[in-house]
Amino acid sequence: MPVFADLEQYRQLAHMSQLCGYQIATWQSGNDHKPTLLLLHGFPSASWDWHDIWQPLSEHFQLLALDFLGFGLSDKPHPHRYSLLAQADIVDALLKSKNIEDCHVLAHDYGVSVAQELLLRQQQGRLECRLDSITFLNGGLFAEAHRPLFTQTLLRGALGPLVAKLLSKSNLRKGFNKIFAKATPPASTDIDAIWALLNENKGKRVVPALLGYLNERFQYRDLWVEAMQQCHTPLAFINGREDPISGEHMRERFVELLPGHKTISLATGHYPQLEAPQQMVDAFLKLIKPFTSGPRTR
Repeated sequence: MPVFADLEQYRQLAHMSQLCGYQIATWQSGNDHKPTLLLLHGFPSASWDWHDIWQPLSEHFQLLALDFLGFGLSDKPHPHRYSLLAQADIVDALLKSKNIEDCHVLAHDYGVSVAQELLLRQQQGRLECRLDSITFLNGGLFAEAHRPLFTQTLLRGALGPLVAKLLSKSNLRKGFNKIFAKATPPASTDIDAIWALLNENKGKRVVPALLGYLNERFQYRDLWVEAMQQCHTPLAFINGREDPISGEHMRERFVELLPGHKTISLATGHYPQLEAPQQMVDAFLKLIKPFTSGPRTR
C-alpha cells in the first residue's frame, strides 16, 4: 500500500498510464468495498503533496491520484499549450480506464479548477463518473478573490522563460515560506522532493506555460461558479486561513456565494495537508462522513 515514505518510493509505486496520448503517473490503493477518493494536486508540485495523509485516508477510501500533465513524473511536453480543460480530459480518461462509476474528490490549488471543470461537465451530462462530493482545499475557486504571488505573475509574463531558467531551490523555499503559516513552515524534505519533481523531465521550462491556468480561471469563472451554485453535489471547503493567496478571504467568498455548503478553517497556510496533516484528515472525515455512510452503489 503506498505511503510515499520518500521520493524513491514515490517513484517506485507510480504506474505510468497512457491517457489522452501522454504518459501520466498514477497511484491507487485500497479495495473496491471502500468509496473511491480522487486526489487532485496543486501547482507547482505533484501528488507528493498527499504523502502525509495517504495512509490515514486509505483506511477509509480507495485512493486514486495522478501527476497532472506537465507536473511531477508525468510527461512534460514542450512547447505545449497546457489547459485545465485538457487536464480534466485526462482525469476523465483515468476514471474510465479504472471503471470507476462514482467517486469523492479532494482537490487543492490547481486541482480545484480541474474539479470545477469536472463538476461543470457533470452538470452538462458530459461526465460518466458521478461525483459524490467535492472538498476543496486552498485554491483559486473564485478568480476575483485569488491573489497570486509576484513570482507567478512574472512567470506567466513575457519574461517567463527567463525567470523559469533562474528558478532555484532557494527561490522555491522562499516562496513556500511566504504561503505557509509561520507556525507550520515547510519541511526541508518536502522542499527537496517538490524541487526534484519540478525538475523531472526538464520541468522548469514548462512552468510559464502551465501558468496559463490563471487566465483560464477568469475565462471560465462564471460557468464554474454557476455549476457550483446549481449542483446537488455536496461541496465543502477546508481552508488554511493564514494563506495570503487563498486564505480567509477566499473562505468568506465561498460562504457568500455558496451559503448552503460547509467550510472548516484551520490555522495553516496554503498547504493544510502538509502543514497540519492530522487536523486536515480529521476535518475532511468530519465533512464527508454523511456522504459515505450509505451502501456502495458501484
